[in-house]
Amino acid sequence: MEWVKAAHVISVIAWMAGMLYLPRLFVYHSVAEIGSDKSETFKVMERRLLRGIMTPAMIATWIFGLWMLSFGVVDWSAGWPYLKAAAVLALSACHGILVRHTRDFAQDSNTKPQKYFRIINEVPTVLMILIVIAVIGRPF
Repeated sequence: MEWVKAAHVISVIAWMAGMLYLPRLFVYHSVAEIGSDKSETFKVMERRLLRGIMTPAMIATWIFGLWMLSFGVVDWSAGWPYLKAAAVLALSACHGILVRHTRDFAQDSNTKPQKYFRIINEVPTVLMILIVIAVIGRPF
Protein backbone atom coordinates (compact mmCIF):
# COMPACT_ATOMS: atom_id res chain seq x y z
CA MET A 1 0.00 0.00 0.00
CA GLU A 2 2.94 2.34 0.57
CA TRP A 3 3.80 2.10 -3.16
CA VAL A 4 0.23 3.05 -4.06
CA LYS A 5 0.40 6.04 -1.70
CA ALA A 6 3.71 7.09 -3.25
CA ALA A 7 2.29 6.79 -6.78
CA HIS A 8 -0.75 8.81 -5.66
CA VAL A 9 1.39 11.62 -4.27
CA ILE A 10 3.62 11.67 -7.38
CA SER A 11 0.54 11.86 -9.58
CA VAL A 12 -0.93 14.68 -7.49
CA ILE A 13 2.30 16.67 -7.73
CA ALA A 14 2.36 16.33 -11.53
CA TRP A 15 -1.32 17.24 -11.80
CA MET A 16 -0.94 20.27 -9.55
CA ALA A 17 2.10 21.49 -11.47
CA GLY A 18 -0.04 21.63 -14.60
CA MET A 19 -3.06 23.07 -12.79
CA LEU A 20 -0.89 25.93 -11.54
CA TYR A 21 0.95 26.52 -14.84
CA LEU A 22 -1.78 26.26 -17.49
CA PRO A 23 -3.85 29.23 -16.26
CA ARG A 24 -0.63 31.26 -16.19
CA LEU A 25 -0.07 30.41 -19.85
CA PHE A 26 -3.63 31.60 -20.51
CA VAL A 27 -2.82 34.94 -18.86
CA TYR A 28 -0.10 35.57 -21.43
CA HIS A 29 -1.92 33.91 -24.33
CA SER A 30 -4.99 36.12 -23.80
CA VAL A 31 -2.99 39.22 -24.74
CA ALA A 32 -1.11 37.65 -27.67
CA GLU A 33 -2.32 38.67 -31.11
CA ILE A 34 -4.36 35.96 -32.82
CA GLY A 35 -2.32 34.23 -35.51
CA SER A 36 1.00 35.54 -34.19
CA ASP A 37 3.98 33.25 -33.64
CA LYS A 38 3.57 33.86 -29.91
CA SER A 39 -0.08 32.76 -29.99
CA GLU A 40 0.74 29.64 -31.98
CA THR A 41 3.55 28.77 -29.56
CA PHE A 42 1.17 29.10 -26.61
CA LYS A 43 -1.28 26.75 -28.34
CA VAL A 44 1.39 24.07 -28.61
CA MET A 45 2.54 24.56 -25.02
CA GLU A 46 -1.02 24.43 -23.67
CA ARG A 47 -1.96 21.33 -25.66
CA ARG A 48 1.18 19.43 -24.65
CA LEU A 49 0.83 20.38 -21.00
CA LEU A 50 -2.81 19.34 -20.92
CA ARG A 51 -2.55 16.12 -22.91
CA GLY A 52 0.95 15.03 -21.95
CA ILE A 53 1.03 15.83 -18.26
CA MET A 54 -2.14 17.13 -16.67
CA THR A 55 -4.77 14.70 -17.91
CA PRO A 56 -2.66 11.54 -17.47
CA ALA A 57 -1.65 12.77 -13.98
CA MET A 58 -5.28 13.47 -13.07
CA ILE A 59 -6.33 9.99 -14.23
CA ALA A 60 -3.47 8.41 -12.27
CA THR A 61 -4.38 10.46 -9.19
CA TRP A 62 -7.94 9.18 -9.34
CA ILE A 63 -6.87 5.57 -9.99
CA PHE A 64 -4.41 5.45 -7.10
CA GLY A 65 -6.78 7.34 -4.80
CA LEU A 66 -9.67 4.99 -5.53
CA TRP A 67 -7.31 2.03 -5.18
CA MET A 68 -6.46 3.17 -1.65
CA LEU A 69 -10.15 3.66 -0.88
CA SER A 70 -10.87 0.11 -1.98
CA PHE A 71 -8.49 -1.13 0.74
CA GLY A 72 -10.21 0.86 3.50
CA VAL A 73 -7.40 3.33 4.08
CA VAL A 74 -9.88 6.10 4.91
CA ASP A 75 -12.03 6.28 8.04
CA TRP A 76 -15.32 7.70 6.72
CA SER A 77 -16.65 8.23 10.24
CA ALA A 78 -14.42 11.31 10.44
CA GLY A 79 -15.28 14.54 8.63
CA TRP A 80 -12.01 15.25 6.84
CA PRO A 81 -12.48 12.68 4.02
CA TYR A 82 -15.64 14.47 2.93
CA LEU A 83 -13.81 17.81 2.75
CA LYS A 84 -11.03 16.20 0.73
CA ALA A 85 -13.50 14.47 -1.59
CA ALA A 86 -15.38 17.71 -2.22
CA ALA A 87 -12.13 19.59 -2.92
CA VAL A 88 -10.88 16.84 -5.28
CA LEU A 89 -14.19 16.93 -7.17
CA ALA A 90 -13.91 20.74 -7.40
CA LEU A 91 -10.32 20.41 -8.65
CA SER A 92 -11.48 17.92 -11.28
CA ALA A 93 -14.20 20.37 -12.36
CA CYS A 94 -11.55 23.08 -12.56
CA HIS A 95 -9.52 20.75 -14.79
CA GLY A 96 -12.55 20.45 -17.06
CA ILE A 97 -12.86 24.23 -17.25
CA LEU A 98 -9.19 24.47 -18.23
CA VAL A 99 -9.79 21.87 -20.97
CA ARG A 100 -12.56 24.07 -22.36
CA HIS A 101 -10.33 27.16 -22.29
CA THR A 102 -7.55 25.23 -24.04
CA ARG A 103 -10.01 24.38 -26.82
CA ASP A 104 -11.16 28.00 -27.04
CA PHE A 105 -7.58 29.21 -27.46
CA ALA A 106 -6.83 26.46 -29.99
CA GLN A 107 -9.79 27.66 -32.08
CA ASP A 108 -8.91 31.36 -31.60
CA SER A 109 -12.28 31.86 -29.91
CA ASN A 110 -11.25 32.93 -26.41
CA THR A 111 -13.43 35.75 -25.10
CA LYS A 112 -12.11 35.91 -21.54
CA PRO A 113 -9.86 38.80 -20.46
CA GLN A 114 -6.45 38.47 -18.87
CA LYS A 115 -7.89 39.38 -15.44
CA TYR A 116 -10.23 36.35 -15.54
CA PHE A 117 -7.28 34.01 -16.04
CA ARG A 118 -5.35 35.72 -13.24
CA ILE A 119 -8.26 34.96 -10.91
CA ILE A 120 -8.79 31.32 -11.96
CA ASN A 121 -5.04 30.82 -11.59
CA GLU A 122 -5.62 31.00 -7.82
CA VAL A 123 -8.45 28.44 -7.61
CA PRO A 124 -6.25 25.30 -7.80
CA THR A 125 -4.01 26.73 -5.07
CA VAL A 126 -6.94 27.26 -2.70
CA LEU A 127 -8.24 23.75 -3.39
CA MET A 128 -4.78 22.26 -2.87
CA ILE A 129 -4.52 24.01 0.50
CA LEU A 130 -7.91 22.60 1.55
CA ILE A 131 -6.89 19.09 0.50
CA VAL A 132 -3.56 19.21 2.35
CA ILE A 133 -5.17 20.61 5.51
CA ALA A 134 -7.89 17.94 5.36
CA VAL A 135 -5.43 15.05 4.91
CA ILE A 136 -2.54 16.17 7.11
CA GLY A 137 -4.34 18.26 9.74
CA ARG A 138 -7.54 16.19 9.88
CA PRO A 139 -9.34 19.09 11.53
CA PHE A 140 -12.52 17.10 12.16
